[in-house]
Amino acid sequence: MTAEPDWVLLPDLASRAVGGGVPWANDEFFAVRENLVTAAPPQFQPSTFGAKGQVYDGWETRRRRIDRDGADEAIVRLGLPGVISGVVVDTAFFTGNYPPEVSVQAVGVDGYPSPDELCALDWVDLVPRSPVSGDTRTLFDVLSDRRFTHVRLRQHPDGGVARLRVHGTPVPDPRVIDRTWLDLAALANGGMISGCSNWFYSSPANLISPGLAAVMGDGWETARRRDDGNDWVQVRLAGHGVVHLAELDTSHFKGNAPGWVTLTGLRADGEVELLPRTRLQPDTCHKFRLEPGADVAEVRMDILPDGGMARLRLWGSLTDAGADDLVDRFTDSLPPGQNAAPGWVR
Repeated sequence: MTAEPDWVLLPDLASRAVGGGVPWANDEFFAVRENLVTAAPPQFQPSTFGAKGQVYDGWETRRRRIDRDGADEAIVRLGLPGVISGVVVDTAFFTGNYPPEVSVQAVGVDGYPSPDELCALDWVDLVPRSPVSGDTRTLFDVLSDRRFTHVRLRQHPDGGVARLRVHGTPVPDPRVIDRTWLDLAALANGGMISGCSNWFYSSPANLISPGLAAVMGDGWETARRRDDGNDWVQVRLAGHGVVHLAELDTSHFKGNAPGWVTLTGLRADGEVELLPRTRLQPDTCHKFRLEPGADVAEVRMDILPDGGMARLRLWGSLTDAGADDLVDRFTDSLPPGQNAAPGWVR
């Protein structure tokens, strides 16, 4: 079995769970375009027929009869604009009706363009026209350091795709961030998971995803430990900052919440204790005021001994250096044609 690339562990920037959407498709006769960004894996129930045929959990277009050399298209708005490292085109359960080839393009744009405005833009190729198979996850590496806001999936010529996953690193727009009070850990603000001891049941990226966890599977949960150690996760903050408030949410974790937790700030010159060993309750959102101290670049959360957590929020402020870094990451990654001005105060 071939090992998957590391980029599949990065957040899915297109997922509905982080605000992704599908504002336009040229055809969705058999199955709606919005299924492409559903966070849950695709499902299939045989012999489930609607007025237009078998019901599929994906995006499916009609058979082309006139323009057989054309392509069907769907535009996906990234919930988290950012730098794309890889794309997964999943044709799960499409066996006789999948497209023989696909391609993927991207664009970066300010504001909230309409579908017509998006279609008129100049798009950049991420994945050239490439073959795919039915009922298969096909992974495509993307070599780009540009920040994109939308991607376009093309089926050559038609057919069905269950899911489109767009893995990468979020790059927030500093013009809409208040540097004096923000969640320094949030994916939407540029936070990222930088290390984790165990993610047997679910991804630690869930901890810093937008919104509340709907079910236990929306959080981070480790396997049961049978030794004297403990599990931990490490977050690279949006930028160097000072953490004032920690929000530790064990919602939905009732028989498997951690017993205790600690928070440790990481700096170039060492570690600083942010939250000493503190008891947690199951299925509870805990809020702990922290003593403002030195600025930190990363925070490690140790759960004792193991278990699950729904969300981790680290509220605070960016330092001058942290704010400058946030601005530089944005401006340095803008694609051609996207204007960085006017805007912000460093």
